[in-house]
Amino acid sequence: MDIATVTTALREDAPSLVFVNVLLQQLGLPVPAVPTMLLAGSFAVAPVSLWLTLAAAVVASVLADLVWYAAGRAFGYRVLAGLCRLSINPASCVTHTEARFVRWGMSSLLVAKFIPGFSTVAPPIAGALRMSLPRFLLAAAAGAGLWAGLALTAGWMLRGAVPEAIELLDRHSGKVLMAAVAGVGLWLGWKLWQRQRFRAAREVPPISAEELLAELATDDPPLFLDLRGAAMIAAAGPIPGAVAAEYDRLAAAVGDVPKTRPIVTMCACPEDAGAIQAARRLLDAGHLSVRVLDGGYEAWLAATR
Repeated sequence: MDIATVTTALREDAPSLVFVNVLLQQLGLPVPAVPTMLLAGSFAVAPVSLWLTLAAAVVASVLADLVWYAAGRAFGYRVLAGLCRLSINPASCVTHTEARFVRWGMSSLLVAKFIPGFSTVAPPIAGALRMSLPRFLLAAAAGAGLWAGLALTAGWMLRGAVPEAIELLDRHSGKVLMAAVAGVGLWLGWKLWQRQRFRAAREVPPISAEELLAELATDDPPLFLDLRGAAMIAAAGPIPGAVAAEYDRLAAAVGDVPKTRPIVTMCACPEDAGAIQAARRLLDAGHLSVRVLDGGYEAWLAATR
């Protein structure tokens, strides 16, 4: 769909187009909604049309968030793990995201739309953590209203410059397309480099659940760090002998443990991402033996059933 088609559709029925665009984006499709809302705001001929478009954007956003909330409530961390597996950078995993959500509380939904990647995973986290539906809907609507309202207002304030910008884009559409493709290529390259760097960090030695169980039964067991989120530990129960830990507070979890004592890290993340990052951090801090539980919490459950 070219620029002329989009602008014509926005002039004729901005609320409907914005509704579909926002709904698809918030469901997880790679379709940018902010440019559409900027254009819709610039084409609004009266405040009432601006309010109608804002209402459409908020309803679409809340509907999409409600779908993810219901999925998180029904399937819990399996939804989050699936979303994280789709990420080019698996280091942004369940544990880190949940820690951010727990730390910020209800206000995290107010800013979620402004944080790339967090917008999609925040609603299922709210469902998995059993946030009440009325509180969720209130926070999701407020966050969507803030996000869409700023975009539409910016378009309204810049409406005088929009026709010139559209004409300029039409005249140089080929160059703009090439620049956009180059930008996407650079972004993908950077993300893939991050992924490669993360996989290089997987050189941290693994340990199987069976081996860990055997070592924990000895007179000199390793320090077992459980990096699952606090809410997941509360829901599924703590692991006897393990120390609950957060990536940002590893020093507090380790305490005065001698650097020579073996440590094993475990998370509930795709590719053991959080456990690997924590292990690398501990190794950099001078600990001599740090391993990662291969397969994470699922492997632990399978070995202890």
